[in-house]
Amino acid sequence: MADRGQYLFAVARGLDPQQLGDVSGLRDAAIQVLEHRGLQAVTCSVDLAEFGEEALRRNLESLPWLEGVARAHDDVVQATALVATTAPMRLVTICSDEASVRARLDEWYDGLATALDRVEGCHEWSVKTFAAPAPDSGDDAAPKDASGAAYLARKRARASDQRAAADAAAQVADVVHQELGRRARAVRRLAPQDPRLTEFPGTMILNGAYLVDDGSRDTFRSVAEDLARRYPDAGIDIRGPWPPYSFATLD
Repeated sequence: MADRGQYLFAVARGLDPQQLGDVSGLRDAAIQVLEHRGLQAVTCSVDLAEFGEEALRRNLESLPWLEGVARAHDDVVQATALVATTAPMRLVTICSDEASVRARLDEWYDGLATALDRVEGCHEWSVKTFAAPAPDSGDDAAPKDASGAAYLARKRARASDQRAAADAAAQVADVVHQELGRRARAVRRLAPQDPRLTEFPGTMILNGAYLVDDGSRDTFRSVAEDLARRYPDAGIDIRGPWPPYSFATLD
């Protein structure tokens, strides 16, 4: 049984392998670029004692292991996307050997061609908006001298204010998404992230991904920054350019 496999980072078009320079793969393995049908598969050799099917079932439950592999994966994808049209592969896409890599490219060829056409000349930008946490009014307990009716009225007023704030935050998110969408080739509205994974204390309302032509990146950033100034309470977070993770998906 083979003890080595091929880790597939990305599939590119128009990649000169020399452009990847000193980029290393997982565990400092050398990057390999396999040419097939006009595409370039960016891979490295991995030990199946760590990346084989049984080992992955264990390792994927280890957050430190997963974070380390994800960082190395992204480093290679980022380097590839800087110099060629790139379709990032899913984390821990493993092939048994070079023949298996070629077989994957044959299997996915039409979807890869469509994905690469979609993202050519573009990068992905991320824009998020948030609703600020509701202030603590201290109304959870009724004062001793307050009537039950007065206490309930305050509770209803507080709930009404919270609903109004949530509606306002949603409206701002819609405006931001529409304004930026007009400057993008394609858009995706992703599921909000867990608050524990963000740097903002409020609730994420918009988690937008925008595929932007490289020639329009300055305009896109300028519009996003202007929206951040117009809506300071939305905590608008603008990041990019990134490889097109959200758009180079196989159809």
